[in-house]
Amino acid sequence: MGQKGYVQVYTGNGKGKTTAAIGLAIRALGAGKRVFFLQFMKARAYSEHKVLPQISPNLVLETVGKPFFVVQEGAMPEEELAKWRKQAVVFPPGKPPEEYVKLINRGMERAAQAAKSGEYDLVVLDELNVALHFGLVEWEKVKELIDERAEGVEIVLTGRGATPDLIDKADLVTEMKEVKHYYTKGVEARKGIEN
Repeated sequence: MGQKGYVQVYTGNGKGKTTAAIGLAIRALGAGKRVFFLQFMKARAYSEHKVLPQISPNLVLETVGKPFFVVQEGAMPEEELAKWRKQAVVFPPGKPPEEYVKLINRGMERAAQAAKSGEYDLVVLDELNVALHFGLVEWEKVKELIDERAEGVEIVLTGRGATPDLIDKADLVTEMKEVKHYYTKGVEARKGIEN
């Protein structure tokens, strides 16, 4: 009988959720495990995309996103939203952009297939918490993916705004808390550090 797989959630408003998931993926690869890393709501524009696919043949990295953010009206202070206005699609609560919902659901189908296949030991669903929080994916689909995964598969979900249902379902929840951030002083995302 194999090792039991648990459900881990990295959430909170602090920096480091994706970074923690990447670190766990590298640790798993070092132990000879197979990793499926799916990034929701991200395009292949981040520095990790240049190196992760080359680390190991046991790592599959895929992205499901567009080169813009989606933001629910009222979810971000207006002054912060003004900084992102050209890179973001703002939508009213309960009415996310249909094209983005379809995109996320295709990602969910791929994630469910990977989790059920028995092909992977670790399945990382980066930023899925945000998609769930914004209503781009239904909780029932996320719950089904968790419940129907192959025996021994560890699932990691990252992103701000983890829902109460997800927190209840998870075995481990880590909240990254922002205490101080240079972003408040106008420092933009830096290549190799935040991007």
